[in-house]
Amino acid sequence: MPLGSHVERLSCFACCHDQDPHHLNTVCAICGLPLGVILRLPDGPPEDVIEHGIPSLWRYQAMLPIDPKERVTLVEGWTPLITADERLWIKDEARNPTGSFKARGMAMAVSAAVALGAERLVVPSAGSAASALAAYGAAARVPVRVAMPADTPQAFVNECWHYGAEVELVQGTIADAGRWLAANRGENDFDVSTLKEPYRVEGKKTMGYELFEQFGGDLPEVVIYPTGGGTGLVGMWKAWNEMEAMGWIGPRRPRLVSVQSEGCAPIVRAFETGAEFTELWEDPHTTAYGLRVPGPIGGFICLRALRETNGTAVAIPEEELHRATAELGAATGIDVCPEGGAAWAAAKRLRYSGWIKEADRVVVFNTGTGLKYR
Repeated sequence: MPLGSHVERLSCFACCHDQDPHHLNTVCAICGLPLGVILRLPDGPPEDVIEHGIPSLWRYQAMLPIDPKERVTLVEGWTPLITADERLWIKDEARNPTGSFKARGMAMAVSAAVALGAERLVVPSAGSAASALAAYGAAARVPVRVAMPADTPQAFVNECWHYGAEVELVQGTIADAGRWLAANRGENDFDVSTLKEPYRVEGKKTMGYELFEQFGGDLPEVVIYPTGGGTGLVGMWKAWNEMEAMGWIGPRRPRLVSVQSEGCAPIVRAFETGAEFTELWEDPHTTAYGLRVPGPIGGFICLRALRETNGTAVAIPEEELHRATAELGAATGIDVCPEGGAAWAAAKRLRYSGWIKEADRVVVFNTGTGLKYR
């Protein structure tokens, strides 16, 4: 059995239709929306379940769907919390392989896809996901093809070439890159796009487990997360639900904050209008390329997570996010990406408005290295 024996089924986030996890799956066969992995969770307290000697996300093996023999790993996860000021920390995902949080999701997605028989892996990307897939494809010795917007910073393109991936540059946004891949898909291609397969969420959810450990078996009051496709937001929300099911935590959750750019903010707009689903954002523009996702397939799940945690959504102007990026880097020595700068700007706004209370413990995510943008 290529996946762990504790994997019970895949279940659609929208219509709850169940599918067999033990072959290659993309989205729900009924409604075409994302699938989630349902696990038989372990019994026992965290000190007995977490493999504390493993300094990577694989310390949570008991809550992950991959059989240990099928791991494709570059030692991802277990990233540090860095103090920014009193009661506010930066979760620095730039420490991951290929310099971003995308390594977490791709470690899991590539492990599952290869174990289930995928022959070539493809993805549309704003940059970081392409780099991560290229690296993990190389580690798994599986060919990779990526499509990226033509204005993607050259460092991402060069990195994909370095790992041996085939690269196609497409005019437009990540949505256009996705359409190009769909129109030019090979017979044996398997698409690991954000939330168009079930396992990237499983890698990203480990950020939620890490916060639990790093806060000494507790969780912060607020988590601020730059959001493009939203896999990380969905993943942490899923992790905390799993933790409650195992009896590790009660019903309290960190208030999740989704941060986007004013030039591409479909989740913010839907949250503010009370909509259940996001609508396509016309003419998306931002130089925080990871936030330039005009039509996230999992937008409705992000909205559900925000509302269930009493969170909020914030859109940041370009000038402000770039100013905040430089400010945070100069204040902390962290290699901050523009997406992380947007999250820092949101933290400052929410503190000023009083939405973040003086007693709140706050975690801001820096999702990747800023070096590739320079």
